[in-house]
Amino acid sequence: MKISLSILDFDFSNLANELEPLYPYIDYLHMDVMDGNFVPNLSFGVPIIKSLRKQTKVLFDTHLMITNPKDFINDFANAGSDLITFHYESNSDVLQTIKAIKAKNKQVGLSIKPNTELGVIKPYLEHLDLVLVMSVEPGFGGQKFMTSVIDKLRSLKELQKEYDFKIFVDGGINLDTISEVKDLCDTVIVGSCIAKSTDRINTLLDLKR
Repeated sequence: MKISLSILDFDFSNLANELEPLYPYIDYLHMDVMDGNFVPNLSFGVPIIKSLRKQTKVLFDTHLMITNPKDFINDFANAGSDLITFHYESNSDVLQTIKAIKAKNKQVGLSIKPNTELGVIKPYLEHLDLVLVMSVEPGFGGQKFMTSVIDKLRSLKELQKEYDFKIFVDGGINLDTISEVKDLCDTVIVGSCIAKSTDRINTLLDLKR
C-alpha cells in the first residue's frame, strides 16, 4: 500500500519545513484544492503547488474539489501536478476533462463522494489511472471514516480484474481505520492523523506496518 500525504492540516506559515522531513516516507503529496462552491470550504490553488514543486520531486497528487475542473487543468498541470483527480459530481463533462488531463501527459483520476453510486463511473474506467473514493464528505480534514464505503471498495476491487486502474481512499484514515481498507485499495490519503501527531515519521511507519 502507498501513502499520499494531504497537506491540508499542516501549518501553511511553515509548510516547506514541516513537509521536508516526511518526503522519504511518503509516495505522493496530496493537494486538496477547494473552491468554496463545489465544497463548503476554501483551501489553496496553483501558487502553493508551484512553490512546493521547487522543493521536492515526490509525486504531486492533486485533487480538484472544484465546480468546473476542466477550466483549470492546464494551470494545475503546469504548476507541477503529476496526478490530477476531479469529481464525477462536478459540472465539467467527464470525458472531456479526462482528455484534457491526458493531453498534458498527466495521470488522471476520477473521484466520487460517499453517497454516489459506483455504477455511474463504470463507463469511464477504461480511461482512468485511478479512482478516488471519498470516505468522508469532501470539504474538511479530520472527519470520521464512513464504513458505508467498504462495499463500494470491494466492488471496485472486483472491477480491477477487468480494468487497469488504482484505488485511492481519502477521509478519516488513521491507525484505527487503516485495517478497514488495507486490502481494498492501493493508496490511502492521510492528513490530520499525521499533521496532529507528535511523532509524524513513526506514525507514517506505523500506518505502513
